[in-house]
Amino acid sequence: MTSETHNHELNEHEQGNHDHKHCKQKAMQTAEQLCQQRGVKFTPLRRQVLTLVWESHRAVKAYDLLQKLNPAGSAAKPTTVYRALDFLLEQGLIHKVESLNAFIGCSYSEREHEQLLLTCVVCQEVEERPGEAVMQAMHRELEQADFLMRRQAIEIHGICRRCHTG
Repeated sequence: MTSETHNHELNEHEQGNHDHKHCKQKAMQTAEQLCQQRGVKFTPLRRQVLTLVWESHRAVKAYDLLQKLNPAGSAAKPTTVYRALDFLLEQGLIHKVESLNAFIGCSYSEREHEQLLLTCVVCQEVEERPGEAVMQAMHRELEQADFLMRRQAIEIHGICRRCHTG
């Protein structure tokens, strides 16, 4: 994705013109391609869990996913859902929103990136941003502290543009 395309998508999302159907389709196509390239199995259950995660831009908890998978009490167990989520995390197809103990679809799974997650406390949507300047500043601080980072995500809770201007 070019930075121009990415900026256009960000602007659409910020202005409320976001076409989530396109977003979801792109995520599923990217997942198919990446799994095929990496030689890993994108099983029907993994596909179904990813589809459920991408129902919206709101973070979804594992037990909510389990309930959606088992509307009539079918056989999916919590461990099954967690294994699917672990796979999707390992492949970079979803992110865990640690502060909510929930998951969102990754908008940039085709490239390695760091996570800047903006969570609206009003509508509960989580927006993933590239935040290059923020991440560069953070890396400089870590370097100065001689601190070796294992993993990171920056989560910010506030009010999104649609909620504070609408």
